[in-house]
Amino acid sequence: MLGKEIRLNRLMRRGDGRYLGLTVDHAISRGVLPGLDTIDKTLARLAAGEPDAITMHKGIAQRCFAPYAGKIPLVLKCTAFGLYHFDEDVPVADVDEAVSLGADAISVGCIVGGDNQPGQLKMLARFSKAAGQAGMPLISHIYPRGNQIGKADQYAWQNVAYAARTAAELGVDLIKTNYTGDQESFARVVAAAPTRVAIAGGEHNGSVEDFLRMTRDVMDAGAIGVTYGRFVFQYRNPAALVKAVNYIVHGNATVREALELLKTIENGGEQ
Repeated sequence: MLGKEIRLNRLMRRGDGRYLGLTVDHAISRGVLPGLDTIDKTLARLAAGEPDAITMHKGIAQRCFAPYAGKIPLVLKCTAFGLYHFDEDVPVADVDEAVSLGADAISVGCIVGGDNQPGQLKMLARFSKAAGQAGMPLISHIYPRGNQIGKADQYAWQNVAYAARTAAELGVDLIKTNYTGDQESFARVVAAAPTRVAIAGGEHNGSVEDFLRMTRDVMDAGAIGVTYGRFVFQYRNPAALVKAVNYIVHGNATVREALELLKTIENGGEQ
């Protein structure tokens, strides 16, 4: 699958097999959050941090992504859950559209652990087949969030491992899923899914130091990287935060070193 290898190498262009993805696909799912209401400005700030890729829906890509074409890989989000259908992702784009937009990967959501899991798995399997035929890498945002799993159990490592392994079983190239809260338990998730595993930032309510520590712990657990959204694009200086996260993901920095870089940039020092 040469096409897939070419595109994966674009996503992981630094040659270390690690990945820092950013997402701005939240509006359908969670509303027009602060930062998404000024999407051109937000994309410029995120791009300045030099992420490995940015995920978005097709309309935003068509109207807003041209300044970054060929500079930052595009991941096309092909499904969405929504404010009024929170427990189910539905198709909103396809592989052909991703190819026509020049995307280097597609992203497909999948919610397991609920009554609608059969339909979710069928949808993910169809995308996996189509992506494979087109040589297109498949990323899945897969979460144990169905109505048979209580909210407190959505981050239990057993449930997250089930979600991750399900994605791996269906041929997903890069899994985005919940962080289980500590390095040891997330290492068990990584071990259970023989493919590339990254975490979602989710609704992170801690400090920026906590955010960077989570990043460091995930990398130490064996993940290939992170895929962050809300906390980054709503941060006061998104470019600086992306560079600090990059320093951990690609530079193997400690939390202290990443914090120092962040403070230096925010104080007008090194860029």
